[in-house]
Amino acid sequence: MRVALVHDYLNQMGGAERVVLALHELFPDAPLYTSIYDPKRVDPAFRRMDIRTSFMQKLPLVTSHHQPYLPFYPYAMESLDLRGYDLVLSSSSAFAKGVITRPETLHICYCHTPMRWCWNYEEYVEREQLGRLARSLLPFLISKLRLWDQVTAARVDHFIANSPVVAERIRKYYRREAVVIPPPVDASRFKFEPQARGDYFLIVSRLVPYKRIDLAIEACNALRLPLVIIGKGRDLPRLQRLAGPTIRFAGQLSDAEVLDYFAHCRALIFPGEEDFGITPLEAQASGRPVIAYGAGGALASVIGGVTGVFFHEQTVESLAAVLATFDERAFDPYRIREHALEFDKPRFQRRMLQFIEAKLAERQSHEQTLALPSVAVKGKPRGEAGASGAP
Repeated sequence: MRVALVHDYLNQMGGAERVVLALHELFPDAPLYTSIYDPKRVDPAFRRMDIRTSFMQKLPLVTSHHQPYLPFYPYAMESLDLRGYDLVLSSSSAFAKGVITRPETLHICYCHTPMRWCWNYEEYVEREQLGRLARSLLPFLISKLRLWDQVTAARVDHFIANSPVVAERIRKYYRREAVVIPPPVDASRFKFEPQARGDYFLIVSRLVPYKRIDLAIEACNALRLPLVIIGKGRDLPRLQRLAGPTIRFAGQLSDAEVLDYFAHCRALIFPGEEDFGITPLEAQASGRPVIAYGAGGALASVIGGVTGVFFHEQTVESLAAVLATFDERAFDPYRIREHALEFDKPRFQRRMLQFIEAKLAERQSHEQTLALPSVAVKGKPRGEAGASGAP
């Protein structure tokens, strides 16, 4: 069986890219198709793969400034040559599900979300620093992308959603059903030192506006609480201007350094509304609790009062009220890690294989049924009408 993997773009590292790594472990000989690829910006494990990019790879500065090339992505995905594959697995939060496959190819999409910046456009751009020209032109482009997004959903044979929230979005925007398989956390990577606790709260994130890191900064400013922020992104200058003396920006760190910060923080703060969010599970794999905005994917990965606590309004005041009374000693690190192990990578891979094998078996059975010869009834093939047209 020939298998191909497809992903939106490979110029940043996050939870979606870790899903691709886990899928590639299941199918190590499968090539990985994508629009653009920058090996310096993703996990070194990608360098050992057969990665095949689209025509966009040759566009100037595309891997470092991919947003201005937004209109090109649908064409890039549709230009990928996926002839000859029996199974295509797409990992999509935007464009990858739009690839064109042959009728005999089974296309399964692991959907991180329908294009959230298309379907929640006003919320997504309200904190982006866009110029007047961009704000006037973008709505026309977004409208066309919504149509493309809906049309291309019909190209997928089966959807897998990463959370119940995303399954509901797939039902609403695509009118399709999806089975839920949460994304993996590689629990074996994380330190578990239940007695070793630091005095700081932690954020590990790309620094972009919709992550709402500004809420955590302003809440910690008000309470004069230590906060360490790991990551980089275009929102960094604005966040630095907001930060008081108890806020420290650590930048982009090595895996070993990040794991050490996870193991010793008081808690991870997760202030944005995410489709799922693997970072809270990474903190929990280290036995550390999570303070999360009580919406979206966090509801599927954090157990309130057991592995963390929620704040229920996305405001500085709501988060500060939780931080002011937070006591990490009320949480059992062993119970927290036990919960994270329910999302461990081997379990994810088993569930994915079971789903894929079941759908391949269904298709094979259907094809065999179609190949059966017609049964003759009184000299006529089954289904053939008489001269009168009556059955």
